[in-house]
This record gives sequence, structure tokens and C-alpha cells, in this order.
Amino acid sequence: MHGDPIPQFEGDLLPKLIIQIPCYNEAETLAIALSDLPRTLTGFDSVEWLVIDDGSTDETVRVARENGVDHVVRHTNNRGLAYAFMTGIEACLALGADVIVNTDADNQYHAADVPALVNPVLEGRADMVIGARPISEIDHFSPIKKVLQKIGSWVVRVSSGTDVQDAPSGFRAISRNAAQRLMVFNNYTYTLETIIQAGRKNMRVVSVPIRVNGDLRPSRLVKSIPSYVKRSIFTIVRIFVIYQPARFFGIVAALLFGLGFLIGLRFLYFYLTEGVSGHVQSVVLAGVLMSMGFQALLVAFLADVIAANRKLLEDIRYTQRSTQGDGVKTFPRDKEAA
Repeated sequence: MHGDPIPQFEGDLLPKLIIQIPCYNEAETLAIALSDLPRTLTGFDSVEWLVIDDGSTDETVRVARENGVDHVVRHTNNRGLAYAFMTGIEACLALGADVIVNTDADNQYHAADVPALVNPVLEGRADMVIGARPISEIDHFSPIKKVLQKIGSWVVRVSSGTDVQDAPSGFRAISRNAAQRLMVFNNYTYTLETIIQAGRKNMRVVSVPIRVNGDLRPSRLVKSIPSYVKRSIFTIVRIFVIYQPARFFGIVAALLFGLGFLIGLRFLYFYLTEGVSGHVQSVVLAGVLMSMGFQALLVAFLADVIAANRKLLEDIRYTQRSTQGDGVKTFPRDKEAA
């Protein structure tokens, strides 16, 4: 895939890297995660850290400041991981980031792999780079979670047209141009949706292998396996509805109309072989299903028009973002910048 050309940073024009960390009550693990993050990196003039405090009630902000975090953006109450991620993206753009790295506060990802993430962006080979974890080798992942991770990644590959190996991975590098184009609709997580957006906007998405650290705390997103399964299915279905509405509702229409047509053929068979007596229920059911199929087809056309309108709005939003000055200090979300 070929998106907008990525600027090559050469000579004296070196970029700014901002590493953003969404946090919600991470006082116990944040210092550990920060201790391994780089302060300098080859190819960058400056490396800054930004913490998004998503309404924490513990000492997360104090720990962040004591450990040298350059910028803190605060939500007055907990908004969720996806919202915190987008708050961080907007803050990084306003602070003049040329490349943004997103990582977790629980020290899940190996900080020494940050260069592997950013190199494809610096070299002009990628707009977004996703760190691919060795899922099969992670001991604290249950078998069900490993299967769901693989299914989720497959769905994202099909929907986005990319070759991402670990779609749920939050360890990723994003170019400024790509970050300006992102918009997350899901409240649960940003990981799958941002990749699908990138793929459908013809951005270059690359996967690189990364390492993981030991588990410091249970996952906040996976409270229980049934809950994780339910949320994962809902997220995947919602992604299809948002980004491929014509295809989604078209499939529904085809299934309903096809089933009604087959039931109608069944009635026709009995009518020709046994006469008009009986099987009236088949006629009613066939009519209902075929009517529902036709209505679903109309919804598919309508959804496709709405999707086109959404794309236009996203383009307008991208234009507004790209023309904003890097010195902007106020963001459209509630926060306290430090």
C-alpha cells in the first residue's frame, strides 16, 4: 500500500519523538516502565515523555513527575483506554511530535525495542509500525486469549488489507501524518480500529517483532474470559459495521433473501407435487424473510452513503489538524498540561 510520502529526516532537520503512556492508577508500575524508556535515540533531536492520566485516583501523576515525565495530560474522570489514547495523540501533535510511540504503563513491552519500532518510519517505509509480540510464548496469556488474539488479528488483516501479525498490540510507532488522520470511535480499545483506518486510508503499516517483559499486574481490559470474549466479538462486529457497512449489510441482506428464496422453493415443490393444501406457513415465512432481505439491502446502500460522508468529515478533520500550529497548548479534551 502507498500512502502520502513520509518526510525523510536528514542533516540538521532532526525530528522530535514523543513517547506517550496512557495511565489509569499505574502508580505501582509506572516508575518501572519509565526507567527503561530511552531519553535519546539515534535519528531524533529530542525524545520526550507524555503521560495521559485517565482520571487516576492514586499517585500516578506524582510518580510521573518524580520520574522526569515532560508532559502530563489529565482527564478529570476515567474515560477509557481508547479515549486516553486519542487524548495523547492530540497532545503529541500539538506539542510538535514528528513521530509518536505508544506504550503501556505496566511495562509489558520491552523498551529496548523502541528503535525497532521507529526505524521504519525514519527510513520512510511506514506510516504506522506495530510491535508483534510472541503470542504463543507468553505464559500469562490463557489459551483462549491466545486464540482470540489470533482471530482478532486475522479480522483486522482482512478488513484493513494489511499484514499485521499482532493487531491488539499497543506498542506502536506512528508518523505525524498518520496520527493526524486517526479517529477512534470505539470506547473499549483503539488497537484494532486504528489499524483498519490506516489500511483503508492507504497508509503503510508494518509489523516488527518485539519482546515482552514479565507480567506485573492483571490486564485491565481482560477482567474475565467471558467478558473479554463478549467485548472482542462486539468490537469486531462494530468494526465491520463502521468500516465496511455496505459489505456487512449486503451479507445480511443476501442471507435473509436467500433463506426466504429457498423456503419459497420448498413451498413451490410441495405445491407442484401435493397441490395447494398445507405449507401456507412457508409462504408467509418466505415473504417475511425476503422482505427483510430487501430492507437490509436498502440499509446497505444508506450505510454506504453515510460512510462516504464520514470519510469526508475525516478528511476535513485531517486538514484542520495538519494546519494547526505546533505551539498550541490547549486541546479539545479536558486536561491539565505540565
